[in-house]
Amino acid sequence: MDFNVFKNKIVQLKTIELGGLEAQFKLAPKMRLKFDADKIIANNPRKAAVLALFYPNRKNETCFLLTQRASYKGAHSAQISFPGGKLDKTDRDLENTALRETFEEVGVAEASIEIIRELTDVYIPPSNFLATPFLGFTNERPNFILNYEVEQTIEVLLRDLLNETNISSVNMNTSYMDNIEVPCFKLEDYIVWGATAMMLSEIKELLK
Repeated sequence: MDFNVFKNKIVQLKTIELGGLEAQFKLAPKMRLKFDADKIIANNPRKAAVLALFYPNRKNETCFLLTQRASYKGAHSAQISFPGGKLDKTDRDLENTALRETFEEVGVAEASIEIIRELTDVYIPPSNFLATPFLGFTNERPNFILNYEVEQTIEVLLRDLLNETNISSVNMNTSYMDNIEVPCFKLEDYIVWGATAMMLSEIKELLK
């Protein structure tokens, strides 16, 4: 999709009804489906926020940013995700959390980003986070500067997200589960699953 076409959709994107859990659950692992609203509240999850950042590449094609997390001893080691992290006591709100974490992790300044809207929260059982995604854009391709939390950036064309043939499923072994089949997106030769895939599923429905 040409970036000018994407920008022309922004007014509509701000007001169109979100797909919510119905859209997210199309790409949700089975273990996530076990957690209803009451169970999530009972777990008293920590708050976090992430940013789905859209921008033009050098051909003016609409792209969005994913990152590969650095390897560490934790539930989300080396996974593919959006930039983001936990709510800090100094943050004004969750939108500020998403913007601050994006700057810290990949060096994109808050002043260059326009937030389009907040999306539906996603509960992440392994780390007990309730993550709020935000949809935003920059008018130019950022010059990414990575910190220690990020192994690499992954630039994904919007048209690849909208391509139904990039939805699949894979058998996974992780630090907290073994031999489980999970739905996923296959984007830029990476497997995107879990909370990030759930967020992308809602974004995909919004942009279709």
